Amino acid sequence: MNTPSETAAKPARAREPATVGLFATCLVDLFRPSVGFATAKLLEEAGCRVVVPDSQTCCGQPAFNSGDRADARAIAREVIATFEPFDYVVVPSGSCGGMISHHYSELLRDDPDWGPRARRLAAKTYELMAFLVDVRGMEGVKARLDATVTYHDSCSGLRELGVKAQPRKLLGTVEGLTLNELPGAEECCGFGGTFCVKYPEISGRMVSNKVADIRASNADLLLAGDMGCLLNMAGRLKREGSTIQVRHVAEVLADMTDTAAIGDTAAGAGRR
Repeated sequence: MNTPSETAAKPARAREPATVGLFATCLVDLFRPSVGFATAKLLEEAGCRVVVPDSQTCCGQPAFNSGDRADARAIAREVIATFEPFDYVVVPSGSCGGMISHHYSELLRDDPDWGPRARRLAAKTYELMAFLVDVRGMEGVKARLDATVTYHDSCSGLRELGVKAQPRKLLGTVEGLTLNELPGAEECCGFGGTFCVKYPEISGRMVSNKVADIRASNADLLLAGDMGCLLNMAGRLKREGSTIQVRHVAEVLADMTDTAAIGDTAAGAGRR
């Protein structure tokens, strides 16, 4: 329990109740629902009321990156209408968070109605780690994991949203956890959404280089904040016969590592 002095030291906004619309993302919904549950738990621990709208859909990034601006705009308008009632929108993904907070305004800038609405939504949309630390003032978590981990900085989270120190700050408060910094942590893993489909040979070489760096970290668990990157790296690690496990950082911070790691089948594989 926090002492009065500790509570006073936190930003006032960290103590204010807030309703958060959780944008779960397609990959979390289809491949890793446990990340959504971990995200909700962390948000609730940060004093938020969490709502997951049933009507939410894709953020539109695949269409946007493929040049299909018409469909991307239609999706953007749907997302805006769904999430604009909430105090904040939080996304456990740098790429989807970047799409909403940066590219919706670009897509709809000439629309006199949707342009301003896109900008208002962008102003209250955050990637999960940035929201917990920068907005809610979270100083640490109550979690334990006896493991040596390394952390990959996803491109969108790092370069578009400035997510770098926040996950490391919270990971530093997990009991039993040792963080070994990843050589080339800021280098792309080769996923890049449709990039890996358009340029598979380049993408394959990039993820091979990334896996070599992961091995060099001497960690037994790889963490990141974006499911696209995690699935890409986990797949290559498995194909190369590595025993290094892969998880979304939210699962560790929420103390929810009883489920199998990404690419594993045995429940409880993450507990050590």
